[in-house]
Amino acid sequence: MTGPRDTGTGSPRTDPPRTGPLGTTRLIAADVLRTLHRYVWPPPLTQQPRNRAYLRDRMIALPLLTVVAAASFGWACAEVRADSTALRDSLTPALVSLADAEMSLRIADREAGQSLAAGDAVRLGGLSNRYRTRTARATQSLNQVARSGALTTAERQDLDVISGLVVDYGNWIAFAQSNVGDPALRDAGLSYARSMLCSAPATTAPTGRNRQPGGYPPCPHTTGSDATAVVDRIATLERSLRGRLADRAAPGARVLVAGFVAALAIGLLGCGLWRTQLFLHHRFRLRVSVPLLVAAAPLLAVPFLTTDAVLAQRAQQRVTDVADELSERTSPRIESTRDERPFGRPHPLLIDSLASRAQHELATGRLPALDGTAPWILPTGLLTAALTVTTLHTYRREYTLITRSGATA
Repeated sequence: MTGPRDTGTGSPRTDPPRTGPLGTTRLIAADVLRTLHRYVWPPPLTQQPRNRAYLRDRMIALPLLTVVAAASFGWACAEVRADSTALRDSLTPALVSLADAEMSLRIADREAGQSLAAGDAVRLGGLSNRYRTRTARATQSLNQVARSGALTTAERQDLDVISGLVVDYGNWIAFAQSNVGDPALRDAGLSYARSMLCSAPATTAPTGRNRQPGGYPPCPHTTGSDATAVVDRIATLERSLRGRLADRAAPGARVLVAGFVAALAIGLLGCGLWRTQLFLHHRFRLRVSVPLLVAAAPLLAVPFLTTDAVLAQRAQQRVTDVADELSERTSPRIESTRDERPFGRPHPLLIDSLASRAQHELATGRLPALDGTAPWILPTGLLTAALTVTTLHTYRREYTLITRSGATA
């Protein structure tokens, strides 16, 4: 057993207590937490903090909080705005064009069947003008999907296949028209054309359960290896686009984490600036620090930017519902009302009505005055951080000079 060591000066020296690795780690962690708490949460004036130490800590903490808050908050706002832009300019228009292509082809198919049923009369007048208009519109809609930028490389290839099938569909309808005098060849051409349009083509004149309101035969979407028809391929693209749209509309984990970090940093920054102002008022006899007040001014924009992000997020969720209606609730019967009653009251489930509704939701789901402000949040934070460092360094330097001058005197 050993006792205190004699240092030769007449006073015993006690060895420091021995700690294991776990104890050392706890001491280091406790020291780090105390330091971090000192920086992010300034001590109240009742604890009589030293002027020089207080200003040094604030000169480190406040700029760091400013940069963290600006970076996280600016990135979150930019991501939400980017999601709204993607929905407005790419994903929603692509879904609208796909739905319009499918409905136009099915309307054209019924028009072709009715025209061919007239027999030899189609030789003179040709297929109806509505058939030609709808097939041209379907081709145009598919071209718009290709230009939307919403498809991947593999999906672009699928879209090229769909466009080729639409051309072949028109060729077989033309074959049926040229052989309209031969019922067997006419029906064979029409049936083969419809097999390219739908996996389970209906008869020329559907009856009973096969008949739907408006005279449109059923054309259910098929999945898996049997999904080779035009409508099946369009439905596959719609499901893929709707999945990406739902992913962009949902608040991602990264955005939520960035929002939480921003909220925490902004709260600590606001408290730190306020208590620093009180410190300067009581210790330095300043009524208010104008530079720090200017540095705190950008915080006034936080409620408006937050409101803008919340509005955008809600609008994105509503657009998701519109996308579901585009893929599931539109029908040739509803879409044909536009041709039959062009000046009547538009049906709420018309493709154009749903497209206008989606664009309206995204247009109203933001504060227009804040357009283009998200990229400037981080530069503004860096400028205010530099202003805070300069201001506190100036106060600390003046305090040090005064103290030294007084000590010399």
